[in-house]
Amino acid sequence: MAKPTTKQELIDFCLRKLGAPVLEINVDDEQLDDLADDAIQLFNERHFDGVERMYLKYKLTADDVSRGQAKATTGVGIVTTTATSVDSGSGTFTSSWYENSNFIQVPDSVIGVEKVFKFDNNTISSGMFSFKYQLFLNDVAFNLGYNGLLNYSMTKTYLEDIDYLMTTDKQIRYNKRQDRLYLDIDWKDEDAGDYIILDCYRALDPASFSGVYNDSFLKRYLTATIKKQWGQNLIKFQGVKLPGGIELNGRQLYDDGDRDIEAILSKMSTDYEMPPLDMIGW
Repeated sequence: MAKPTTKQELIDFCLRKLGAPVLEINVDDEQLDDLADDAIQLFNERHFDGVERMYLKYKLTADDVSRGQAKATTGVGIVTTTATSVDSGSGTFTSSWYENSNFIQVPDSVIGVEKVFKFDNNTISSGMFSFKYQLFLNDVAFNLGYNGLLNYSMTKTYLEDIDYLMTTDKQIRYNKRQDRLYLDIDWKDEDAGDYIILDCYRALDPASFSGVYNDSFLKRYLTATIKKQWGQNLIKFQGVKLPGGIELNGRQLYDDGDRDIEAILSKMSTDYEMPPLDMIGW
């Protein structure tokens, strides 16, 4: 099938590109399955079409709040250090390092988290008894008047600056291999049943979006990896003569597959992968 919609159809397509069924491709079915899984993982983690931007809503549980408020009591390392003191001279002391458990579990399909939307509703319009509302009422609203859209736009920008300074974004930490989103917030302000919204990127699941199997990059990359594995399997038969004078050359297949993979990954870095953003400041 020219447009594979399942993993097996994708594998069969790549085998035909390598010469099957005219040629016998000396790669085991389990190896083919592993190579397909690795190719899909690379597609999800590095190809810009391998993920989708999502807004995931999560309801905090009592366990989440309790874990976030708990004091750090579990040591992650004990360090013994030799120090010199002016008063007591030289000696050794032991310092204990601990980590908090202020995290929530994130689905394995989430590749990265951009930000968490504001936890509170402490905005200018949240209530007449809030500080921001009184500031807006006394210092801004009475002086607003009607002076055209320019003055209105400038006033709204000023209010956004005030809101940004008084309601700062919360600090988060996330690592894909942990599947944990650490929230460096004051957990005393959170209650069970509160919602948070994640601005994140989620890997496309081929089981739900079969178009992944028909991606041109994925088909080329998997074909190259199968060729490399084919050569790897035949390397030990280097120089073996077959009936009819045919000589196996596993090293050539391996080298060709390796060069194909290198060229495909290089093209992906320039055409299919989102460029890394430079970090400016801190």
